[in-house]
Amino acid sequence: MTSAFVSTRSRLHSLRLRPRLVLAALAAFLVAFPLVFLALAVRTGWAPLRRIDHGIAEAVHREVSAHGWAVWLGKAGDVVLHPWVFRVAVLGLVIALIRRKAIRLAWWAGITMAVGSVLGFTLKLAMARARPELADPVAHAPGYSFPSGHALNSAVGVLVLLLAVLPALPGVRTRIAAWVAGLTVIALAGLDRIALGVHYLSDVVAAWVVAAALVAATAAAFETWRRDVGAPPHDPLEGVDPEDARRLA
Repeated sequence: MTSAFVSTRSRLHSLRLRPRLVLAALAAFLVAFPLVFLALAVRTGWAPLRRIDHGIAEAVHREVSAHGWAVWLGKAGDVVLHPWVFRVAVLGLVIALIRRKAIRLAWWAGITMAVGSVLGFTLKLAMARARPELADPVAHAPGYSFPSGHALNSAVGVLVLLLAVLPALPGVRTRIAAWVAGLTVIALAGLDRIALGVHYLSDVVAAWVVAAALVAATAAAFETWRRDVGAPPHDPLEGVDPEDARRLA
């Protein structure tokens, strides 16, 4: 009797798992396709992408360089939205989580942020794309261009912070406001790199795709682990680990 029950339960779990696996595979493909497409287009010098990238870079540069206040804002954004700002913010979160015994969530946040930084650096070396060359540039940046490190690290950092603390925030409106604020920061970090003329549009878009894919993958892996240890099902978009996150409240 017990053996038959276990067998039936196992089959039911398998049936429920199959559509999840299909959806996960489809989501992975949809996320990976634009990144692979952009990487191949950049590597081969695809003419349409080249025209878009250079056209936007030159148009934005002309507009920004004509206004001193725009240059000042861009350079201020370079400092405020620097990758290390987000790395330190996530480190602070990790320390706070550890002090409150939320060890699982601390591991997720720290590993995701660290992998994002390493992944961005690795992709830059692999692609070795030169930065935009503009007449009378308003800013300079070291290293390669694809993907944007500022855009990638800001996106990973913001998403990690959001998904870690959402369950501790009171009310739906507060959580919606947190999402709006976070996505605004991500957008500003990417647009600032284009405004300063140190990245192409495709560099920023690729960074956002990488960040979304990474956080989605680690959040999905964490949710799978939660279910394996008997935790109740939970939507990762509402917070990766609600039990640990509530320790922050």
